[in-house]
Amino acid sequence: MPEPFRIGIAGLGTVGVGLVELLQNNAALIHKRAGRELEIVSVSARDRGKNRAVDLTSYEWVDNVMVMADDDRLDAVVELIGGTEGVARGLVSRTLSNGRAVVTANKALLAHHGYELASIAEKNHAPLMCEAAVAGGIPIIKALREGFSANNINAVYGILNGTCNYILTTMRETGQSFEAVLQEAQEKGYAESDPAFDVDGVDAAHKLCLISALAFGVKPEIEQVKTTGITHITAKDILYAQELGYRVKLLGMTRNLRGKIIQTIEPCLVPDEGPMGAVENVFNAVFVEGDFVGDSLSVGRGAGAGPTASAVAADLVDLMRAISVPVFGIPCAAMQEADWGDSGDLTGRFYMHLVVSDKPGVLADVSAIMRDHGVSLEAVAQRGRAPDKPVSIIMSTHKVKQADIQNAARIAADLPMVHTPPCLLRIENI
Repeated sequence: MPEPFRIGIAGLGTVGVGLVELLQNNAALIHKRAGRELEIVSVSARDRGKNRAVDLTSYEWVDNVMVMADDDRLDAVVELIGGTEGVARGLVSRTLSNGRAVVTANKALLAHHGYELASIAEKNHAPLMCEAAVAGGIPIIKALREGFSANNINAVYGILNGTCNYILTTMRETGQSFEAVLQEAQEKGYAESDPAFDVDGVDAAHKLCLISALAFGVKPEIEQVKTTGITHITAKDILYAQELGYRVKLLGMTRNLRGKIIQTIEPCLVPDEGPMGAVENVFNAVFVEGDFVGDSLSVGRGAGAGPTASAVAADLVDLMRAISVPVFGIPCAAMQEADWGDSGDLTGRFYMHLVVSDKPGVLADVSAIMRDHGVSLEAVAQRGRAPDKPVSIIMSTHKVKQADIQNAARIAADLPMVHTPPCLLRIENI
């Protein structure tokens, strides 16, 4: 009978506790599917005395987590600490350097140091597994690395942050403001007390960075992700989008445009009857365009104890089956420095919302700016009529170069009758 597969778990937050619970509850199932037992040898967290509502008494408690990196009893270390530097980076690097496998859910660490850690893993023949780093309950890393491995990938689009999707869904369903819904999300535990990581698009950018590396075989560079969050989206934008037949979603998009890789995180309009429009609340979705597979859409819960723990456990089962592949699907030597493109070179249709004074000539002035920048308008509508109060002008465009519509929006924002910066959103028919 094969020896048990022995692990240490570093970090006992929501995901760490969820993983312990999963491994305890489904131990027999995992044994059956992997062909050997999985044994938790040791655990570690900052607060030993915290009540975590899961039985940890049969595991060795490690105060200095770096001890796990040097523990010859362990077949793998599970890093669930989080963060790009410090203990997390040190633990992963040292464990791999010792030739021991690592499973991590730490997308920020991999977005900033993924190539370096992949190189250490390769040099020491130590698997580095990271399915839980992107879209929790959707096995998109495995899909890109294995299922789509024979395809040239043209583009990957995704709803990659459940908190933002929940906020935008609730704004549409209730008509409440961003601020009101954010507070509700915090009270329900869907958003952190400091929500900037989610609502500013940083979390989604980390995930997209890893998707780009997997899809295109390029070294991950988080600095090359053009990131815009959702804090400027108003209840009126949600309403007007709905009137036009669209829903607002924060999309991560990475695509190969004539050999240049363009990565963007930005709120977009998608058809309310389309596959992305139907993905609501805390769910994530990833849409892949491949040359032979065609279009593929995967939907699932993107975060939380259960889905993320499930992804970590899937990596552990692969290790128990002696299945491991390069972190980003190809050897480090084959990964290229990407030729990064400018999102301004993209073309597409756009939605623009301006809040303006209700005075004669305003629409003519705005239209002239659009004309001078080569922007062809598909439809224009005014919402409201009150000479003493601002009103909304809603415009949708024909296909236009993004840099041109952005320049037009900047100039329109400087008009004396325009009250707030225009809300400019790409329209994506997915």
